[in-house]
Order: sequence, then structure tokens, then C-alpha cells
Amino acid sequence: MTDKELRGLSRRDLLELLVAKEKENQQLRQELEQARAELNKRQIDVAKTGTMAEAALLLNGIFDAADRAARQYLENIKLRAEGTSK
Repeated sequence: MTDKELRGLSRRDLLELLVAKEKENQQLRQELEQARAELNKRQIDVAKTGTMAEAALLLNGIFDAADRAARQYLENIKLRAEGTSK
């Protein structure tokens, strides 16, 4: 709305316009707060995902070490069994 159009409005019309704009402003503030809350939640989810990925990699390393130890143990048992049977 232009300045000329605003000047042509009555006080009542101006007040109604002001009330409508205030309602719109409040609604936009609520939407912004919701968007910020969702963004914060997503940032937390991303941080947790990173932590979970790190934990998975750590567990993978532990499982790999356990697997190597088990293979080495079985190999030692085979070598001892071959040594006693000869």
C-alpha cells in the first residue's frame, strides 16, 4: 500500500490495518520460533549421528581385533595339534 493510499484511510481503517499486521507479525514470530526449534533439533540429531558413527567405527575396530585374536588362537591350536601328532 502506498503512502497516498494510507493517508486516505480513516483512523478506524488504520487501526484495523495495524491490528491485522500485528497478528501477522505474531504468527510469523511463532513460525520462526518453530523453525529455530526444528533446526536446533536437527543439529542435535546430526551431532548424535556423528557420535553414533564414531562409536560404530570404534566397535568395528574392536570386533576386528577380536576376530584377529580368535584366528590367531585357532592357528596356534592347529599348530600345537600338528606338533603333537607328529
